[in-house]
Amino acid sequence: MPLKKSRYALKMNAFSEKLLQWFDQHGRHDLPWQQQQNAYRVWVSEIMLQQTQVKTVIPYYERFMARFPTLPDLAEAEQDDVLAHWSGLGYYARGRNLHKAALIIHNEYQGVFPQCFDDVVALPGIGRSTAGAILSMAQKQRFAILDGNVKRVLCRYLAVEGWPGIKSIENRLWLEAEAFTPDERFDDYTQAIMDLGATLCTRSKPNCNQCPLQSGCQAYALNRMQDFPFSKPKKVKPIKQAKLLMLLNAKQQIWLEQRPQKGIWGGLWSLPQFATSMDLVAALNPCIKSHSVTTHSLVKWKEFRHTFSHYHLDIEPIKLVQEPPEKWQGQWHTFTQAHQLGLPAPVKSLLNQLEKEHVKNG
Repeated sequence: MPLKKSRYALKMNAFSEKLLQWFDQHGRHDLPWQQQQNAYRVWVSEIMLQQTQVKTVIPYYERFMARFPTLPDLAEAEQDDVLAHWSGLGYYARGRNLHKAALIIHNEYQGVFPQCFDDVVALPGIGRSTAGAILSMAQKQRFAILDGNVKRVLCRYLAVEGWPGIKSIENRLWLEAEAFTPDERFDDYTQAIMDLGATLCTRSKPNCNQCPLQSGCQAYALNRMQDFPFSKPKKVKPIKQAKLLMLLNAKQQIWLEQRPQKGIWGGLWSLPQFATSMDLVAALNPCIKSHSVTTHSLVKWKEFRHTFSHYHLDIEPIKLVQEPPEKWQGQWHTFTQAHQLGLPAPVKSLLNQLEKEHVKNG
């Protein structure tokens, strides 16, 4: 029994040693959040990197840090300003939770990022893996991580059968992640295993010939690299419909409404949205009764689809030059003002098209 345990420990050590040797020569050492590294900078990067690739995150991160260079800067900002700098990055709950957590740290921890795991994981938007990454890389504490890249590396290396989203498999992967994490240089190891998944052990076309772990990888030995990790069982996404009203006034200002904090596009500014044409007509009924709006006043644009993680949204934009009915909750904005707000990607695209149309028509 002691012999088996010893061999297992040697296997773990060989894994981390090979990975760290590769990282020293080929890992990424010039990412923006690796410069002047501290808990705040790492935290912001880890939140942005959730479900988003590095190349996409970098320009957003640089603009965000230029505007909110310190945690107090973020805590003291308005949510609208935070979401404006998140606009286009998607998964907007991340931006809202980042701001909420900054307020908590500012008020309850005197602006100093907490160093206790339980305190960190209790903050909005921070799970076990994100907390581990922050404490490992910024606070030099030994914690395992299990983000998407790490799951892929471990599933292939160990040929783990089954979708990692199943709780029993996820629990196993956490045990393996903990066992592979070395007692020294765990901060470099954390970055190294994420780098390996992002650059070599990629979802499609993994570069196994350059992988430092090839000799011990069970998926490679079985020639089943594409089988791991197992994909989530496919589920047909439902399709929803939406009418987005592009309401303009004579001054070429656009009417925008701030969405509720909870739900899709929470806290962002958007065009008035209606589920059906009947809902739209009902909302405009006071204008129709006064004869200021007719069916010819509504100009329909080409429908397009915007896909969320859990459903498709077929959007039909409708343009109308008209004052809004009384009691509508919203504000007029110039195009310049609108682009300074947090806007959903499809709304930002529509405003760009409207602005171009306005310039073209003089």
